[in-house]
Amino acid sequence: MPRVPYTALSAPLNLCFHLGIEWVTTFPQSSLDLFLGGESSPEPLDNILMAAFEFDIHQVIKECSIALSNWWFVAHLTDLLDHCKLLQSHNLYFGSNMREFLLLEYASGLFAHHSLWQLGVDYFDYCPELGRVSLELHIERIPLTTEQKALKVLRICEQRQMTEQVRSICKILAMKAIRNNRLGSALSWSIRAKDAAFATLVSDRFLRDYSERGCFSDLDLIDNLGPAMMLSDRLTFLGKYREFHRLYGEKRFVDGASLLLSLMTSQIAPRSFWMTLLTDALPLLEQKQVIFSAEQTYELMRCLEDLTSGRPVHGEPDAQQLQDDDIETTKVEMLRLALARNLARAIIKEGSLKGSRG
Repeated sequence: MPRVPYTALSAPLNLCFHLGIEWVTTFPQSSLDLFLGGESSPEPLDNILMAAFEFDIHQVIKECSIALSNWWFVAHLTDLLDHCKLLQSHNLYFGSNMREFLLLEYASGLFAHHSLWQLGVDYFDYCPELGRVSLELHIERIPLTTEQKALKVLRICEQRQMTEQVRSICKILAMKAIRNNRLGSALSWSIRAKDAAFATLVSDRFLRDYSERGCFSDLDLIDNLGPAMMLSDRLTFLGKYREFHRLYGEKRFVDGASLLLSLMTSQIAPRSFWMTLLTDALPLLEQKQVIFSAEQTYELMRCLEDLTSGRPVHGEPDAQQLQDDDIETTKVEMLRLALARNLARAIIKEGSLKGSRG
């Protein structure tokens, strides 16, 4: 005959309503022995109920931990007992009390589930001793399979001021973006992470892309960098160089010329990009109106001579390479000629202005 689908103490529980609760609490073991008849051992739920009848709270928690398949019941029961001041709290050997230990275990189990991990965050928040440390460790192991999930994780970290985790997540997303040649997204993530080194790397990619294509991608992002451009010198240069193009497009040639010159003389522009900047100056040197003053023209001449004087900088062509390259040689000669003509025009203009004042 199959055993009835309820535990050994279910029958005594029904008897308690007839015989009184005092009988059951006084003789739980006798009731259990009577029902089992010595032929079988108690089931896990029998042990739980026995501990409950004896008001042995810690034994109830222990038996539930052994018998149940997850930590949900144990964690919530312990939390409830703790709030009701019915649980004698004592620290475990690793520094956390029983309530927190069980909540940590339950939260860890939630983090292992692909759709319940966000609930685990709330449980960690209610663990004052080890909750934050545990959350940081679990956050770092979440697979960022989609950008939407990454944004959720990032928001959780930002709300809790988990600076290192924010930087790590942003850097991972920036690396993914740059591998997919999404420079705008990569730059956005590096700025959000406040990672100056990575922002410099992405800015260099923007400049290389500009050199190859002759135009910038993601103009909206570059045009709206604002204070973020101060994160690194290269990012500052990228933002200011884009501003020069905007001024040139608006035909504000004098402002554009001053900005172009300042990018070279302030050492913000990488030396490897100087030839591009000097080439950008050519249309301004050829304007009917004198754009560069005599002093500014001398500065441009000095920059050109520095670039071609045989003092190579790592990563840029040296003087011998420039002389051997027909295209570069032609650019240099055109610049020297344009600078000389502009200098003569500027001297004449400035001399005539001084004469008219005299």
